[in-house]
Amino acid sequence: MKVHSITKKIAVLMSVVTVGLASFSQAKEPLKIAYSDWPGWVAWEIGIQKDWFSEAGVEVEFLWFDYVASMDAYVAGQVDAVPMTNGDALVTGATGKPSVGIILNDYSNGNDMIVAAPGISSLEELAGKSVGLEEGYVIHLLLQKGMELKGMEPDSISIVNTPTNETPQVLASGAVEAIGAWQPNSGQALKTVAGSTPVFTSADAPGIIYDLLYVDPESLEKRKDDWAKVVAVWYKIVDYLKDEDNMDEALEILASRVSIEPEEYEPLFYGTHILSLEEALEKWEKAEGLGSVYGSSEIVDGFNVSVGVYESGLDTDKYLDPSFTKAYAASLE
Repeated sequence: MKVHSITKKIAVLMSVVTVGLASFSQAKEPLKIAYSDWPGWVAWEIGIQKDWFSEAGVEVEFLWFDYVASMDAYVAGQVDAVPMTNGDALVTGATGKPSVGIILNDYSNGNDMIVAAPGISSLEELAGKSVGLEEGYVIHLLLQKGMELKGMEPDSISIVNTPTNETPQVLASGAVEAIGAWQPNSGQALKTVAGSTPVFTSADAPGIIYDLLYVDPESLEKRKDDWAKVVAVWYKIVDYLKDEDNMDEALEILASRVSIEPEEYEPLFYGTHILSLEEALEKWEKAEGLGSVYGSSEIVDGFNVSVGVYESGLDTDKYLDPSFTKAYAASLE
């Protein structure tokens, strides 16, 4: 009986040790974030290069992808989080894997463009003509919004479904009279086709495209403290970027990530409005219209249904969680 009791105690002890080691291992597993070539997301590179995540006490592994591939990696469970537009997060959720946006990084402020061929100087002049863009993506929504604001009929422009990375070549070929794309592709189109002109951009409809960090709900539930630290690092990055004295160094860091010169990257950076903490808190407030990420997400959800991306509207509130940002702001008081 005594031997049996000792054996039982050893078994219990080993079980406790095993569980403890498993917990320790899980705690040390880095958060994995896929990121891609958009200024509001390349901005994470500043925190990476300056080792601010380690300073904050959280291990984060950033993995570089093309944008669509980054979303595919998230859906496949290869990463814990991915920066996406609020519209693409809904598409990813409806067709693959839901997510929760916890950081409102920025809104597009001109980097998303409808670029017209030489001789066309307004969106209205595209009536009866064709535009090459990727159907069902936010650039399609941007065109629709522009047509609405200009009082144009929804079917007055023909859409030619075109992969975004091919839009500069398609415009140059003359196959379409305009293209819709975001940076860097929109900028490449302007460089490739001399005399081409942006006739409508996201700066004309601020809030039509919000960019957020979207996290796997299970990871968010299990590791709230670690994600709260990621939020804190993000706002350290934002404060750094808002200081003009840091801009030369910042542009060097951002440009090196995408292998271009700082002076080439500068207009791309300013075509993205990175939100300060105060601005983000304002956009997190529930309201209709583009001034709120909630209102914007309702608009893009309606668009997704209208073009057949998915069949019925989603509960967009489930894709947004301002509590981490609000908790960070409260910690500063």
